[in-house]
Amino acid sequence: MKVMTQWLQACIALSILGIFSAAGIASAASADSGASVAPQAPAAQEPADIEYDITVRIDPAQRSIQGNSIITVKKGEELTLVLGRRFGVLSARIDGVALGPAASSGNLRAWSIPGSEQTPRRIEVEWRGELSALDTSLDHPQTLGRNEPATGEMGTFLPDSSAWYPYIAGKLASYRVSIGLPAGQRGIVPGRLIEESDTNEGYHARFEFMAPTGGIDLMAGPYAIETRKMTGAGGKPIQLRTYFHSQIADLAPGYLDSVRHFIQFYESWIGAYPFSEFSVVSSPTPTGFGMPTLTYLGIEVLRLPFIRSTSLGHEVLHNWWGNGVYPDYAHGNWSEGLTTFMADYTYKERESDDAAREMRRGWLRDFAALAPGQDSPLTTFTSRTHGASQIVGYNKAAMMFLMLRDLLGQEIFDRSLQSFWRKERFHIASWKDLQNAFQAQSSGNLDVFFDQWLTRAGAPVLRIAEARKARSTPGYSVTLTIEQDPPAYRLRVPVLVRTEGGEQVRLLDLQNERQAFTLDIQARPLEVTLDPDLRLFRRLAPDEAPPILRQVMVDRTTVAILLPEGGELRSAAETLASKLQNRSPSLVSGKDDLPPVPALVIGLEEQVDSWLASKKLPARPDNVRGKGSAQAWTVRRPDGFTLAVVSAQDTAALGALIRPLPHYGRQSYVMFQGAKVIGRGAWPTRVQTVRLE
Repeated sequence: MKVMTQWLQACIALSILGIFSAAGIASAASADSGASVAPQAPAAQEPADIEYDITVRIDPAQRSIQGNSIITVKKGEELTLVLGRRFGVLSARIDGVALGPAASSGNLRAWSIPGSEQTPRRIEVEWRGELSALDTSLDHPQTLGRNEPATGEMGTFLPDSSAWYPYIAGKLASYRVSIGLPAGQRGIVPGRLIEESDTNEGYHARFEFMAPTGGIDLMAGPYAIETRKMTGAGGKPIQLRTYFHSQIADLAPGYLDSVRHFIQFYESWIGAYPFSEFSVVSSPTPTGFGMPTLTYLGIEVLRLPFIRSTSLGHEVLHNWWGNGVYPDYAHGNWSEGLTTFMADYTYKERESDDAAREMRRGWLRDFAALAPGQDSPLTTFTSRTHGASQIVGYNKAAMMFLMLRDLLGQEIFDRSLQSFWRKERFHIASWKDLQNAFQAQSSGNLDVFFDQWLTRAGAPVLRIAEARKARSTPGYSVTLTIEQDPPAYRLRVPVLVRTEGGEQVRLLDLQNERQAFTLDIQARPLEVTLDPDLRLFRRLAPDEAPPILRQVMVDRTTVAILLPEGGELRSAAETLASKLQNRSPSLVSGKDDLPPVPALVIGLEEQVDSWLASKKLPARPDNVRGKGSAQAWTVRRPDGFTLAVVSAQDTAALGALIRPLPHYGRQSYVMFQGAKVIGRGAWPTRVQTVRLE
């Protein structure tokens, strides 16, 4: 997902040169402004207007990099050339003439290159520098948020966002990259492997990526490579590879089988796989990245038994959505929501109806955990930066596609995506382009649907205001009044009517803030339930949404009560609170009254039980009592706010929670033995049901 990275880098580079003011950068990144410096893609199959030919040599032991890049530009427009400031420039020339001094800001340097009538133009840059030391102690959020080029004997990762090579800001380009490494190391960039050699003098590989793309990431390590060939749609050969560290090399055959399965699955659903290969590359850090032709996942992640059937398919699908059609980030990233729907959610649907419903329930519980105003419109989502952004950009967007499929039907939905793929392949496409594809296949106007789900923050809040039954001829009638908070959404609201003769689901076309519906029923009706299958994205009412740990994790008003008074135990409690909230906790004394905000309390078992009793709060629930060395659970306080409790036997048991507990935000309770989960669950969701007297 690197087009966005280079778009943001382009904004920074242009600001260095004074083309944009600070306010201009903000407006360019805002979906409301309409301004954009996002790269404009050439038509599919056409050669890119910019080509890179990069030769790079990396020595992990010395943490050194040296490179030479030849950039061919086929148009005469004004350009901005960018390189990371940490790298020394040995020479920089355009058509044989030395470039002038670069402007610098932050971690970038940039050259302004005026337009020229003479084309093509040749830019050549030689550079070298020192890379950061590989830090395998980082946790997953720290790794994802780090953009330093790093290297070590166990691995090298040069993210595109680090500007490790010279590139033209704001432009898509094709490339060829030659990688040199010491013997025993292997390297890879996204693209097709052209040649490879490994001798006592060292390792060499050459890759090419001829479709226009947004950036280049480089990975290397002491990999064992396993290969397999498959035949894709239309008989196209596709090369599959694993680049695995020795400790997981035995996993390679299973991963190759799974990649083959996912490529075949999505080719049959969307269209032909757009590239000639796909690789799974292991990382010594807890990484999770998807790039054209490959995915880069942490060693420990790859060991998890469920990754092959879940996250791997998500990353394969990104070769269609995100790396095959590029999101127009200036107007919102649709690719994460569509990929979540067609991967994560689809796998649950294939598993069972109950599994799919449980995923929808999790999405709605997560959204209910957000404080009002904490979310934002989908048109402003670009990438996951914290829990709230994932809840909106992944979950809400995925459920939007579910509602769209429910509205149009599976056949029209699939035809629309196939048409969108054929038209937009290797182009930058927006939410509006997606809407146009669905409208063309459905012959309908979807302005209201897309507008209310994309441009509005929040979600509808629905309630059954009144429900009554009456005798009619023949049978019965049910008059149901539904209310929603203003301004009104236009919704197809499912309601279930349970009768003496069975159950019926009806769809109600809700357009107003308060609207009555009369339903004719044959058998005597007993009760009505609003959205029984949880297929409508909405904010659950407090009595519908069980309290979960995520509520105290994402709410910025949450306070922390740390019951240990000092020493290692206090330090472990503070670290755990910081990890759970991804910030320094706002501390209050356990002796004070609880403020009217969500709260997190951490302590030893005796401390926690005594504190709960002193505040007249519910005691430790039976679900967790006496189970494991540590437990965490949630309570709905009498004032309506959520309390999360973390209780441990001793300092070691509390410290063991620091790494795993933040990953269980969707749970209402979870028990640990050391760092291992031995039980978890969520309190029941209570759908709105009214008995008909």
